[in-house]
Amino acid sequence: MIVRPIGVVDSGLGGLSVWQTLVRHLPEESYLYFGDSGYCPYGSRTVDDILRRVTRIVDFLVEKECKIVVVACNAITAASIDVLRKNYPVPFVGMEPAIKPASIHTRTGVVGVLATERTLKGKPFSDTRSKYAANVQVIEKAANGLVEKVESLDFDSDSTMQLLNRYIQPMLAENIDHLVLGCTHYPFLQASIRKIVGDGVTVVNPAPAVAQRTSVVLGERKLRHATGEPAGRSIFYTTGDTEKMKHMLLSIEAADCEVLPISL
Repeated sequence: MIVRPIGVVDSGLGGLSVWQTLVRHLPEESYLYFGDSGYCPYGSRTVDDILRRVTRIVDFLVEKECKIVVVACNAITAASIDVLRKNYPVPFVGMEPAIKPASIHTRTGVVGVLATERTLKGKPFSDTRSKYAANVQVIEKAANGLVEKVESLDFDSDSTMQLLNRYIQPMLAENIDHLVLGCTHYPFLQASIRKIVGDGVTVVNPAPAVAQRTSVVLGERKLRHATGEPAGRSIFYTTGDTEKMKHMLLSIEAADCEVLPISL
């Protein structure tokens, strides 16, 4: 029997935070991860640029018999998720900034969102904000430079901490008590972020909700691999540096993974 994998696409290494969560929720599934590090970052690219790149990547994933595609990138979701759903027969699960839980649980009535420029300008973000945060003050920061820090595996250097402080301190001054990570690269900075915000601010990572949604869609489409089966296999493709991807996988205790270079 052919085991059809779950496709996971990101602008680079950040989506590995989503892949890691997917594997925890759905360990019996196989995964094909595509990180477009050679063209990263996407956050400041135009919608047309992103659509061109993502169309080629999804064509590749569909060729590889992926049964569902998880768009593990907020910028790609914002720019292309509606078009992808119209153009391909496979289901897609995108990233949605976790404004809803932050808005429900805030005590101060003020929540912060760290994201890329493209995400903050996108329809998914504006729709989510309008729907769930009408009575909450949402402070947005386009956190330029953080994706590049993660791509270079720089999580806690002095310059990274300075950059994080530049974006987060003004939000702390506004009394936020929840900080939404609106880019899948940012969970890799979570330890550094927690040093800045302390115990009084809840840092919200949307990856668990995405994994749960993926499980639901697989069930609805009758695409789930049988539970209790042996753990599935993951293969990783990158248009960037394979050694950096291997190092990132090692940092999340995912050793002995097959990482392959690709040009698209």
